[in-house]
Amino acid sequence: MFPLVAALAFFGDFADASAAALHQDNVSAAAPVIQNDVFWKDTSGNPIYSQGGGVLKVGSTYYWYGVKYNGAVSYYNNPAAGKNGNVSFSAITAYSSTDLAHWKFEGNVMTASDVNGGGWVGRVGVAHNPRTGKYVLVSQLNSGLMFATSSTPTGHFSLTGTQSSIANVVNNMSGDQSVFTDDDGRAYLIFSNKSGRSNLYVAELRPSDFSHVEAAKKIYSSSSGGREGNIMFKHNGTYYFCSSDLHGWNASHTYCITSTKIDSGYSSEFVLQGTDADFSHVTQTGLAFEVSGSSGSFVMFGGDRWSDFAGNGIGYNQWVPVTFNGTTPVFHSLSQWNVDAAAGTWSVGSGNNYVLNPGIEADRVSQKQPAGWTSSTSAGSDPNGNHLGGHTGRWAMSQSLSSAYKAGMYQNISLPNGTYTLSAWVKSSGGQKAADIFAKNFGAGEMNRSVNQAIGAWTKVSISGINVTNGSIQVGVSSDANPGNWVNVDDFELVRTGS
Repeated sequence: MFPLVAALAFFGDFADASAAALHQDNVSAAAPVIQNDVFWKDTSGNPIYSQGGGVLKVGSTYYWYGVKYNGAVSYYNNPAAGKNGNVSFSAITAYSSTDLAHWKFEGNVMTASDVNGGGWVGRVGVAHNPRTGKYVLVSQLNSGLMFATSSTPTGHFSLTGTQSSIANVVNNMSGDQSVFTDDDGRAYLIFSNKSGRSNLYVAELRPSDFSHVEAAKKIYSSSSGGREGNIMFKHNGTYYFCSSDLHGWNASHTYCITSTKIDSGYSSEFVLQGTDADFSHVTQTGLAFEVSGSSGSFVMFGGDRWSDFAGNGIGYNQWVPVTFNGTTPVFHSLSQWNVDAAAGTWSVGSGNNYVLNPGIEADRVSQKQPAGWTSSTSAGSDPNGNHLGGHTGRWAMSQSLSSAYKAGMYQNISLPNGTYTLSAWVKSSGGQKAADIFAKNFGAGEMNRSVNQAIGAWTKVSISGINVTNGSIQVGVSSDANPGNWVNVDDFELVRTGS
């Protein structure tokens, strides 16, 4: 496991991976592990289906609500089959946990028969009303909202009403939404408007029963495109309203505005630090909640990897910690980390992959330079780019050109000193003067693995025994190639193997 007090918290721009600083959290070596980039399983070993949802804490138990879509099941059963857009409604699910890593399936709290056959159901949140004692579920239902109640957090939730418009809102209804419960027990819908989604709103749920959304207050208008996946969290008296780009369930930077008042006085928009290089760990904003314990606190960011259900990296949900440098929130893009929910602390996992955007899936669109990576080339046109058809997902890194070229694609990473192994999956035409996967600038001479031979099928290559002594490393791929030579690389991994 990772050393007890040598946890990384990146109080610089982790998206650049060059301004990392050591941060110490006393997390037990036996603390539960959150493993991203995989399909999550519940405590019975079945896949967790929960998207576009939220988390409610009751006592020491966290309840996680979300939607199970039929296309998500197809994707789980055959992730290599490619993208499918089947968002037909199966159920609203509920899971419970006391440690945030092990989730028990509590059941389908609503099914199609509960919502008159279904249609579009999404963006689910649950709040506890202190006046009625009821748990109130709020969700999109087709072009409006629905409300359902239960006497327990695990349901069954019964439909109690619908709402077709929200006062003071452009186009009268929410486009994307979540439910936020404040410290005083008041609950709010956090959303952008339907059709365009360039206006951001906060609207209180009717205090008497939470079964109606009151007139909204517009808190921000975006001049740079719409916002969706809207979420809110609160830290030390400051409200953070965060959203993603409006571009169809794709991975995105996370954009935030802040205020000390929930419904007014918000700041200018800024990109959440640490979400640039791999577009929020290849997710869209999904949920957020504060984890407070005996020794500290942090915000849990839950990113949805909708993928239309494929091609955006394996798994549906990616959860990472958000910490604060003063009032500045910092997103920690981790593939594996340890969490102590009771203490409110966390640490980087021993199996964490330190490469950002390792599968070249952060963008989900073809662009010349993959996000998070830097190119160096002496050619007239840059031979570095994306290749459709990766080892996993849709994309891989590619170096190719019809004329002779020299190319390099690299990433600078700050990390603890220790011994590491670098690996990547490679295809190659062969015939290059030189083509290498490399590691350098880590306190010793460059180490590399040649890939200038013909490699027709995806093959994993590794460089082990990389002894980092200066807290940083550069990893990547380089080519000195003849006309028409190419190399494709996917699923980089840099994992610590010793102290």
